[in-house]
Amino acid sequence: MWQVKKAFYRVFQQTFKIAMYAFDWSEPETLEGPGAIKRLPALIKSKGLSKVLIVTDKGLMSLHLLDSLFAELDKEGVGYVVYDGTQPNPSIENIEDARQLYVDNACQGVIAFGGGSPMDCAKAAAARVTNPKISVRKMRGVLKLRHKLPPFFAVPTTAGTGSETTLAAVVTDTSTHEKNAINDPKLRPKYAVLDPELTIGLPPHITSTTGMDALTHAVEAYIGRSNVKSTEAYAEKATKMIFDNIETAYADGKNIQAREAMLKASYYAGLAFTRAYVGYVHAIAHNLGGFYGVPHGLANAIILPYVLEYYGESAHARLAKLAVIAGVKTDGTDKEKAEAFIEAIKTLNRNMNIPDKFDMVQEKDLPTIVERALKEGNPLYPVPKIMDKADCEAVIRRMMK
Repeated sequence: MWQVKKAFYRVFQQTFKIAMYAFDWSEPETLEGPGAIKRLPALIKSKGLSKVLIVTDKGLMSLHLLDSLFAELDKEGVGYVVYDGTQPNPSIENIEDARQLYVDNACQGVIAFGGGSPMDCAKAAAARVTNPKISVRKMRGVLKLRHKLPPFFAVPTTAGTGSETTLAAVVTDTSTHEKNAINDPKLRPKYAVLDPELTIGLPPHITSTTGMDALTHAVEAYIGRSNVKSTEAYAEKATKMIFDNIETAYADGKNIQAREAMLKASYYAGLAFTRAYVGYVHAIAHNLGGFYGVPHGLANAIILPYVLEYYGESAHARLAKLAVIAGVKTDGTDKEKAEAFIEAIKTLNRNMNIPDKFDMVQEKDLPTIVERALKEGNPLYPVPKIMDKADCEAVIRRMMK
């Protein structure tokens, strides 16, 4: 029976890969470079919009990171309302509150300003605006939206999620402690602002974990079975840029060149995985986040080497290529290079004070975490090697204190 299931998963993945050719994969229109945020209001006005909803969080508001955006919107005569109630793992309630604010104020577009949480909240809220008959719970899964988003402008303030170019949003159902992934090309932003100055104030631990989140996107996309030439190229660029710059950005947060490189790497990784998808690292991370509130980037950073070790020989050839590209190891067998690459990831984590295990996972929660992780991963994620329940539980146990 298990062999039949695995065969079905592979057929599903191959069919889905072929079907993806039917979608528009045009990249977002971008504004890039230091100070790029100040050019966004003029772009918004040029699209004929007179009022927008800004979705962010209270932390960014308290840092006054949006002040230059507000000033330029005022100068251009573009009205705005702000929703800053986004939680670290945005909930259905957050989404409905943001949607209601949009409707009540007759907004015409959305600016998502922040890390992955404001991005996900804004995407789902915008989807609810144009798909009012589809609840957030019913959006879960793949291709559930009927109508495209209103004009959507993504402004990342972390170099990690790549949400400014992805077709995904992840929402927490607080009643069940589940993280629900919504995947639809209609969620992909049409406009993105890549301004490294917005990431200058990131604390070191956010710089490290969001950077490792971007690396996870690149690696999971690259070793999966749904790559095309463009996603391979994006993943390779992202991996190289992250290995070259993440520790500099971590140690010297004001280094604008390292910040800019990390922001671009995150964008490239987003371009890679939004077409080629991710894998079990994300499936497990989403559920640890849902159960215990573990920040997504931190979860990915810890989980990544464990899952890569589980894949074993099935991922050696691809990881060996990344080892060469990243300058980790250029000689030896594929197995040796792949193992060196995994060790290099562990070294990055250690050098940036990221732990190698979780101390909050409870024995009683394991069966549900495993079940939900595999429900997310199978059959959708085109992983090198398919997990069953015993495999998934064994991997999670290895990362428990």
